[in-house]
Amino acid sequence: MRIGGLQKLSLIDFPGLVSAVVFVQGCNFRCVYCHNRELVYPHLFREPIPEDVILSFLDGRKEVLDGVVVTGGEPLLQPDIERFLREVRRMGYRIKLDTNGSRPERLEALIGSGLVDYVAMDYKAPLRRYPDVTAAATDAAPVAVSAQMIADSGIHYEMRTTVFSGLKESDILETAAELVSMGVESYYLQVFRPFSGCGVDLAPEYPVVEALHEYLLSSGCFRQVCGIRNSAPGTVTRRFSAAVTG
Repeated sequence: MRIGGLQKLSLIDFPGLVSAVVFVQGCNFRCVYCHNRELVYPHLFREPIPEDVILSFLDGRKEVLDGVVVTGGEPLLQPDIERFLREVRRMGYRIKLDTNGSRPERLEALIGSGLVDYVAMDYKAPLRRYPDVTAAATDAAPVAVSAQMIADSGIHYEMRTTVFSGLKESDILETAAELVSMGVESYYLQVFRPFSGCGVDLAPEYPVVEALHEYLLSSGCFRQVCGIRNSAPGTVTRRFSAAVTG
């Protein structure tokens, strides 16, 4: 795999587990708010970290780490991701995969092989808005297939949408409605925050985001979790359990 970075210890990226995070290079989307541009644009790529260096590190940290997160970029573009995950699994690690959902056939193969314990999928916008939000000639149909597959898989998962100034309130509500129609029960709103090298402040209005979250929460449409991350300065990022409906 083309590995562009390694975070040796994380307490937040794999819910409930101490993990390492492996960052792969390459993505088929060009989202304007992406904060990992050095993993997306080839001219920004650094020399890849040899895979054997990563595996050696993980093999020596089994007493400390519980899991490994593979993120990017888009991991499912890596032709040898299955082999890499088998090596990680052989060491006894739990595995979390971050994905944009654009390669459902590869995702299905990994889930079916028992190589993934948790999937975090970025459901970026209503399906009709994917071409402009991802700045790519994106067919959104595979994204819907992936979301439905994950919801039906029985493994732990979360769907998440980055809320930025390019999404209207109606877009968020439409996104949530699409996910509910697929049976998704775990959903997070992630609030965009400016980052180093970000040329434009794409942050949304915090009160609007909080109001949207409270509306989704009170509706009880997400049965497991309806959460918000990167909430307004001065407030605490919260994780809420939504009420069961029906």
